[in-house]
Amino acid sequence: MTVTASPAVDPRVIMHVDMDAFYASVELRRRPDLAGLPVYVGGAHRGVVLSANYRARAFGIVGGMPSARARRLCPQAVAVPPDFDAYTEVSAGIGAVFESVTAQVEMASIDEAYLDVTGSLRAFGSARALGEYLRALVADEQGITCSVGIGRTKFVAKVASSQAKPDGLIEVPPGGEAAFLHPLPIERIWGVGESTATRLHRLGITSVADLAGTPVGTLQRTFGRHQGALLAELAWGRDSRRVIARPGERGVGCQHTFAHDIADPAQLRAELLRVCATVARRMRRAGVLGRVLTVTIRFADFRTTSRSATLTGLTDRTDELHAQAVALFGRIGRSDARVRRVGVRVQGLVEAGRAYCQPALGDPERGWREAELAMDAVRAKFGARCLERAVLTRRDATESTPSG
Repeated sequence: MTVTASPAVDPRVIMHVDMDAFYASVELRRRPDLAGLPVYVGGAHRGVVLSANYRARAFGIVGGMPSARARRLCPQAVAVPPDFDAYTEVSAGIGAVFESVTAQVEMASIDEAYLDVTGSLRAFGSARALGEYLRALVADEQGITCSVGIGRTKFVAKVASSQAKPDGLIEVPPGGEAAFLHPLPIERIWGVGESTATRLHRLGITSVADLAGTPVGTLQRTFGRHQGALLAELAWGRDSRRVIARPGERGVGCQHTFAHDIADPAQLRAELLRVCATVARRMRRAGVLGRVLTVTIRFADFRTTSRSATLTGLTDRTDELHAQAVALFGRIGRSDARVRRVGVRVQGLVEAGRAYCQPALGDPERGWREAELAMDAVRAKFGARCLERAVLTRRDATESTPSG
């Protein structure tokens, strides 16, 4: 969905990306036998509901509700105990997806983030194309869905993502804020909970349009100077908050968490190749080359170790990344230990169009990079898994679960 816009006034483009029923979606990803059933994460008889899928929500089950009440509302609902380690790992993987397109990423919680993508549009053509790219990447690599809202402020982007749920995208171009916001109920305004909504209803304000037409002085007399002014600003989509990125250099990364811990060196090298191939594809899609590579290994005992190295030159080639990743893995010195997760991250990024890569003596005019670009084009047309290196097509008992 795209809202009709008037002429642009601000070039800033903000995305709010929100996972759909995050905890429940992660559980359903690894429990496909529960597909089609009402499911919630939490205690079966005691405790509270942490997350519910949309089938459970149809029965009135929502997060924060006592499990006993959820059971009364839907006796056939399946309760799944939470696994916070799994949710944290998936969240880290999603964050790596976001950082592959922009350095301006603010993780608002474990399952949602704000992205300032103003400087990233050139590589993707439009905000909508970038939003759909992110949604497809999360679905393909994480096996869960997300909803995306796009606007020129954090507030508008967040409201848009909530309206897009589940599994959708809504773009509100500059100048289209009033047309998008004003038909909505007042409860959609940030900070308007049950108590504030009741007071607004007493003033005859039930929609955002009603709020926009109410004098600021009236709102300030009822809610105080600060909150009254804030409500008046939000009714028109005005929000001065900026995306606050966490400290650190932008990087492009990926990690795989295995369904079963593995120790076979050949299989670990293959999994490093799988991760490096994903990172290289992301780099080429984002139009960047990198020179600093970091390998992170999480062992079965949950100890985590990282090693980094600077490459001899800028690259986005799978083989070059993989060769360095294997060397770094060898430096960790625990070749007999069982591994739970492998991750690769590339930093020191430079725009590919502004970089020069010195070919090695004897390199053909067209080599592996051109082959990988051709493979990218095939995948873009027929799907991410239609074309793969032979070593990665083997199915072992220890299938890996992508987490970023």
